[in-house]
Parts: sequence; C-alpha cells; structure tokens
Amino acid sequence: MAGFGRKGDDGINECQTADQAPMTSSTYFVSQLEEWIFLKYLEKYFLYVIIYSTMLLVVILTPFIIPLCILFFVYLSSFFCLIYQRTHRLQEDYSSNRWDSVRLTVANKWDQFARFWNGYELHGTENLPDGPGLIIYYHGSIPVDYLYFLYRLFILKRRLCYSVADEFVFKLPGLKPLIDLMGFMRGTKEECLNVLKNGHLVGLSPGGVREALFSDQSYKLLWCKRKGFAEVAIDAKVPIIPMYTQNVREGFRTFGSITLTRWLYEHVKIPVLPPYGGLPVKFRTYIGEPIRYDPNITAVELAKKTKAALQSLIQKHQQIPGNICSALKERFHEEKKKD
Repeated sequence: MAGFGRKGDDGINECQTADQAPMTSSTYFVSQLEEWIFLKYLEKYFLYVIIYSTMLLVVILTPFIIPLCILFFVYLSSFFCLIYQRTHRLQEDYSSNRWDSVRLTVANKWDQFARFWNGYELHGTENLPDGPGLIIYYHGSIPVDYLYFLYRLFILKRRLCYSVADEFVFKLPGLKPLIDLMGFMRGTKEECLNVLKNGHLVGLSPGGVREALFSDQSYKLLWCKRKGFAEVAIDAKVPIIPMYTQNVREGFRTFGSITLTRWLYEHVKIPVLPPYGGLPVKFRTYIGEPIRYDPNITAVELAKKTKAALQSLIQKHQQIPGNICSALKERFHEEKKKD
C-alpha cells in the first residue's frame, strides 16, 4: 500500500509515499535529522529575535518614559481634584479659598518631584508685585518648569497665578478639574484684563507651542510679531515680569528640526510628535526685574522691550548653546553661582 515502508529488492528498507520516489531508511533518518536541527536553530534564533526586539523597543521608548510619567502625574492630580470635590461635596467655584487645601496638597506633591528630579530652584520672587502683573516666560519643549513655578509660588506665598494655555490643552479629556483648580484659561483679552483688574498675576508665553516645538539649544524666542500681551499690560496698567528656566531645553527636546513636525503643526495646529528626554538636569527659574507701566510707550515698543529683557535674562543665566552634560553636572556637583 502506498505510503508505508516495504522491503526492497536488495533487502534494504525503503520509505515512500504515493507521490514520492522510494526513500531508504538512512536517507529518511538524515532528512529527519536536518529537520530537527532546523527547528532547533529556529527556536534558538527566534528567542534571540524576541530578546533583541524587546531590548530595541525599550531603547526606543526610554526617551519617552519621563514625559509619559509627567502626563500620568497631571492626570493623577486632576483625578485627585475630582475625587476631593465628590467626597467633600464642594460646590464653590475653583477660585474660592475653600480649594486652597487641595491646591496646597497638589502643589506639595509636585514640588517634591521637582526637588527630587530636577533639584528645582526659584529665584527672584522679590521681583513679583504684591498686586497684579503679567509674567512673560520662555516656553520649553514641555512647560513642566512653569508648573513647578506655579506650585512653588503657591507654597511660598499662597498666591495663585492664572495662566494662558493653548486651545488644545482644553480639548484633552479628563483635565478640566486641574485646569480650573490652577487657573488655566484660554486668554482672551477681556479675560486677561478681568483677572488683572482683580489683582491677580497672569502668566503667558508669547511663543507658545511654536516656541516649544521649534526653538532649540540656542534659546531663541519665536514670537513672530505678537504684541497682544503688551496691549493687555498697557490697558490694565500693570508691570511685565520676564521669567525663564535655566536648562529647560536640556531637560526635554522635540522633533522640531524634522520637516514633518513643522508640516503637521502648520496643518493641525497641535503638537503631534511627542517630546522626549526628561533627564534630571538642573532647573532654576529666574524671575527678572519688572518692566513698569509707562503710559507713553506703544504696544509694539513694549513687546520689543519685553523680548529684549527676556533674551537678556536667558543670556545671563544660560550656557548657549545648551549642553546636557553641563546641565547634569550642575544638578549633581555644583552649587548655584551668585548673580
């Protein structure tokens, strides 16, 4: 019957199938041995492929771990606000003092992280006015340094600084409790004027997301011809206070040099490609001397004066171009140099 071994004419066992030529037992053994060896090596190298693929994936994802952790902390803070509101049945507006205990709890946790990971320092708080003022800051790849500032300021002075955020921030699901708690707003001219006239600080970055994505280690300000903030300061008759965080570009980087990044941003107006980095470099936020209200200055002149003051603050405290190794050295080995 086809498919079974039979005795050959020469007395040697043969194996064959209906569609195959007769195969001797020795040939069959060699064939099975080769198949076994192939499977053995396939299993061995398959394991290597899995191991090296996993290692490659870890290497690729490592630069994004800290940014993802920061995003997780942001959502965790927002979730905490929501739980607190539900459990304590708070009906008051987030601007109410009844929310100060929540703000302080969230601020303390963020400040602990800032101290641990970046050795965060805040200098120049004496330059902040007791009344209203407009804080103009340099926008890093991730404005985590600005969050550090907001929380440290609240811890030190129990003072809330309202902040102008990009429109896409308000479209992120689940962040509304934290956004409201920390005073983030879309920043229309009327909204900013109202907050300033009520005696509060307002923080904004004229460069915004564009500066975050496309500035680099040279710390160039990308403001285009924006002067709306200057108009607000003039109308509200408040000082402008420049602010900048040392090594913020060494802490986090973006894919801003890639043509695709600029093309995507110009078409969708949101940062599509994620930032990366998160090295524990030294962060020091410097608050510069205020630019006092001058009724005789125009908005264009005030915008140029503010830009020059902020650029001067950067040049005074920042190694340009920025260097990651130097920033790490400052974090672990050097004390703050006297101004």
